[in-house]
Amino acid sequence: MFPQEIIRQKRDKKTLTADEIRFFIKGVADASIADCQASALTMAIFLNGLNKAETVALTLAMRDSGDVLKWHLNGPVIDKHSTGGVGDKVSLMLAPILAVCGGYVPMIAGKGLGHTGGTIDKLDSIKGYQTLADNKTFQKTVKEVGCAIVGQTANLAPADKKLYALRDVCGTVESIPLITASILSKKLAAGLEYLVMDLKCGKGAFMPDLKHAKALAKTIEETANDAGTKTTALITDMNEVLGNSVGNAIEVREALAYLKGETPEHRLDEVTRSLAVNLLVSAKLYKTKNEAAANVEKAIKSGAALEKFAQMVRALGGASDFIEKPEKYLPQAKIVRPVFAKKEGFVEEMDIREIGMLLVGLKGGRTHPDQKLDYATGLSAFCHIGDKLDAKTPLAFVHAQTEEDFTKTASALQKLIKVGSQKRQSKVILS
Repeated sequence: MFPQEIIRQKRDKKTLTADEIRFFIKGVADASIADCQASALTMAIFLNGLNKAETVALTLAMRDSGDVLKWHLNGPVIDKHSTGGVGDKVSLMLAPILAVCGGYVPMIAGKGLGHTGGTIDKLDSIKGYQTLADNKTFQKTVKEVGCAIVGQTANLAPADKKLYALRDVCGTVESIPLITASILSKKLAAGLEYLVMDLKCGKGAFMPDLKHAKALAKTIEETANDAGTKTTALITDMNEVLGNSVGNAIEVREALAYLKGETPEHRLDEVTRSLAVNLLVSAKLYKTKNEAAANVEKAIKSGAALEKFAQMVRALGGASDFIEKPEKYLPQAKIVRPVFAKKEGFVEEMDIREIGMLLVGLKGGRTHPDQKLDYATGLSAFCHIGDKLDAKTPLAFVHAQTEEDFTKTASALQKLIKVGSQKRQSKVILS
């Protein structure tokens, strides 16, 4: 087989065999296939798609490009995955909540992709936390703590790690089969028994409308279930910031506040609890949604979920007093200043994709795969659709390192949020 012939076949809208897909993915993993060839195939798939059999074959080939973990635990192996959003820090709270409620959560997460933030980038902002823990440490942490959030090591779905980085910078992110294979190869390599998907839908999501989001949900559910992992999906809104912050260290602070029982942003709270309840019932840890919801509430209010997060941080290299003294271990931007709307009124809508790109402009997101991030920058106290803005209530606070970056971000933010006379409401759980 020749990689260029496989690329040509997909370019010409022909169906690839499982053997051809395995050959190509093996070459991506062992670097016998060049990055330019891998990028070319992702573009051909982006333009021409894959059928169900091809998608399953791609997912399994990417899973089998490295180690596949096996677990022997006294409870179900469960996880959640989000297709990515602006301000989405749900994983940071959800993993410890699920662990308190009896699940084992081996969460393999990703870095930022395009305009969306990455869970691993957030955790990398914590001094000492090792997101690239080896498999032995990863498995030990899951067994002893109940949850661990790490990035892909060289031995877990390595083909996906390569393709993930290439897609980010080659304009091939928004492809249902590529998204499906990328998500599930990592999750299947982690040895999951149960999975819940948080499929984002809206202007700030890779799936801009409900039709495409439902198509992705169907593809993921079918592919995962065919591979032996029971999977369900929720479709949630991404037309505004999820939570009150955008930015790596800033979002960690918000997650800590949530786990400490401080009043959360209502949309973030609804998404977190809905995903937890869905997964806990699917995994048969609780019989009813009401029972699951009561235990999720107890995990938060008792402080047990916060303690789980602290245990995970310690087990993966972070400080033992991180929860008590987070500012000692999280970076702080030199400038933290509010930005106000040019007129009073209600927030009617926002260009959420471009708001996500503001973080990239502040060097908190990537324009090339190997870029080093500034974990301190971003936005906090972010406004929401329906909020009343005036001379005392800002659009957000900008966290920047230079006056130039602050001015540029502030000017852009004023243009990206529409303020008018109508008080609107948005729905968070779409399907």
